[in-house]
Amino acid sequence: MPSNNYYDVTTWPVGNPAKDVGEVINSIIADIKERQAATDVNDGGKPGAVIYLPPGDYHLRTQVLIDVSFLRIEGSGHGFTSSSIRFNVPEDEWPDLHELWPGGSRVIVDLPAAGDGEEAKGAAFYVERNGSPRISSVEFSNFCIDGLHFVPDGSGLQAENTYVNGKTGIYAASANDSFRITGMGFVYLEHALTIYHADALSIHDNFIAECGSCIELRGWGQASKITDNLVGAGFKGHSIYAENHGGLLVTANNVFPRGASSVHFKGVTRSSVTNNRLHSFYPGMVLLEDNSSENLVATNHFLRDHEPWTPFLGVDNGLDDLTGLLSISGSNNSVVGNHFSEVIDSESIRPAGGTPVIIRLAAGTGNFVSNNHVVAMDVSAKSSDSCFAAQVDALLTTEATEGLAVTTVMVDSASARNTILDSGSDTQVVLDKAVNAFRATPAIGM
Repeated sequence: MPSNNYYDVTTWPVGNPAKDVGEVINSIIADIKERQAATDVNDGGKPGAVIYLPPGDYHLRTQVLIDVSFLRIEGSGHGFTSSSIRFNVPEDEWPDLHELWPGGSRVIVDLPAAGDGEEAKGAAFYVERNGSPRISSVEFSNFCIDGLHFVPDGSGLQAENTYVNGKTGIYAASANDSFRITGMGFVYLEHALTIYHADALSIHDNFIAECGSCIELRGWGQASKITDNLVGAGFKGHSIYAENHGGLLVTANNVFPRGASSVHFKGVTRSSVTNNRLHSFYPGMVLLEDNSSENLVATNHFLRDHEPWTPFLGVDNGLDDLTGLLSISGSNNSVVGNHFSEVIDSESIRPAGGTPVIIRLAAGTGNFVSNNHVVAMDVSAKSSDSCFAAQVDALLTTEATEGLAVTTVMVDSASARNTILDSGSDTQVVLDKAVNAFRATPAIGM
């Protein structure tokens, strides 16, 4: 028997999904609320619904307002392709490209500019419901949200390279439980995902790239996970950001370069950053700030090298090489078994003549740093007009003119009673041995 809780936007009688899929989805949600008004019918009554987006292009000119639980919006293909590469190809070459735009089930965000900088107004999907219980089990799966274009920001960069347009993919404003965002594609949005007050949120197996910021968990939250995503923000924003969260799991993500940070925690406790591949063009790759404590940072691969793509040469996140690839202001964190590759041109070090820092304990007590391996190489920076070729060449090149002198661990005076084991030689670790425990990495022949 066909279910009346399954909707296809292309067959719904209200609106035209190609011209404004937002109007169509809002009409469907209104129908769900009207039909599922009773809270208790035969031990049920509000099963929710599925809204299906077949492969196609759907302009969204009306914000979708979600205030019902158990709603799943799904498509048939995340449709990601690099708009950044295409926009930096000369226009006279566009006719020879196999495709110009993202595909799959693609929602094109055509909301008017808010003008007041209020992020929520630029969100394609806005989730909010007050009262009890919290809105629960809303799912977004297997479609693309495309911001289409970036706009000039006064920086002098080409407009399509600014990562600014006032558009957000999904914005959850109120406390929520057991949301799932899986198999999605997000591209050319100033903010891809902004989620407030999340409990048991799952962000899994998405492609979130070429956005100003990719994943932002704001307000507070607990017991959520960010896993198996391909992520890459712009130089102004965050790839993965969380504040005031506990029990957060960040695992098995492949974080691309150009984000101002790869993982940025503020006031996050008893959480894990494990088994991620993190790649950045700047220092400050992983930041644990505002007394982020009792976290585990383990078995990650950090790579910091140079921007090789011509359109973004000279762009950075404003941090110098003394910041550290991993910087911690908090207590009782464990940093264990990570691999760090610092592959940069010594002529580019800032401040000039400085020694780059890999792990920096800036504040806090009782941190445990053990068995981290650092490879530091001095290379001659190269660039190319081809984004893909330049980045692959940079990743595969392992030759270097010579080793690069680095401080593998620096412990500031504001941090004490830490334990540093097998994470650098006597000359590579800078700390006050009177207030910190230290064992150097064994040296060959010693």
